[in-house]
Amino acid sequence: MDAKTLLKNAYAMPICAPAYHKGAPRFYNREFLTITYRSDPEAVRRWVPEPLKVSDPIVKFEVIHMPDSEGIGSYYESGQIIQVEHEGKVGGLTHMMYLDSMTGTIAGREMWGFPKKLGFPGISVEYDNLVGKLDIGKTRVATATMGYKYEQTDLAEAKRGTESASNFLLKVIPHVDGSPRICELVKYPITDVVMKGAWTGPGALSYVPHALAPLADLPVLEVLSADHMVMDLTISQGKVVHDYLA
Repeated sequence: MDAKTLLKNAYAMPICAPAYHKGAPRFYNREFLTITYRSDPEAVRRWVPEPLKVSDPIVKFEVIHMPDSEGIGSYYESGQIIQVEHEGKVGGLTHMMYLDSMTGTIAGREMWGFPKKLGFPGISVEYDNLVGKLDIGKTRVATATMGYKYEQTDLAEAKRGTESASNFLLKVIPHVDGSPRICELVKYPITDVVMKGAWTGPGALSYVPHALAPLADLPVLEVLSADHMVMDLTISQGKVVHDYLA
């Protein structure tokens, strides 16, 4: 294979059968359980890179079910998002994520820079509760609960909030010697949202300390809101807003 042919076909590894498909994935009937809470200011600021700023130590814990994802299939995902400011606008920095899909993990890490690791999240309805959980192996590290479809929220407002959000990632890919080859702040949009359901209600969240899944390092001091949403959406291509190696 000559270099020209190689570069024409070089998209992802392995080159003969890439681990994920090209293009921005479309997600159908994507279900979110989100608990928003206030955390410790110093604990939050420790992991927020410049030029992002933290004015209020707000964190979101999400558990997501993606039953119909183009090129990926069906899987669950969970993680933390830190509220940040960039150029005077409020946004969210994805801090850590855990999911049960190899394809979703590799594609998210390599293309956008999502901080994904192996985990086993889930969402279920238990009587009148919506329950989200995250297990690492057989160890429970997070449990989120919410009154099931307690109170409907405005679909148009929920759609605007999703599409207008500024979403940030710290993309780090090492060189062969272990030094950073890529170290960038990436911003990506969520587009073409079709909001199918949105609810709010009483919520609670608890973490269990874990050495390699340190969600508890951003402690829950006050639960601010609990939200349950179902939607179709596309995660579109991102752009680099800051190159730390430049």
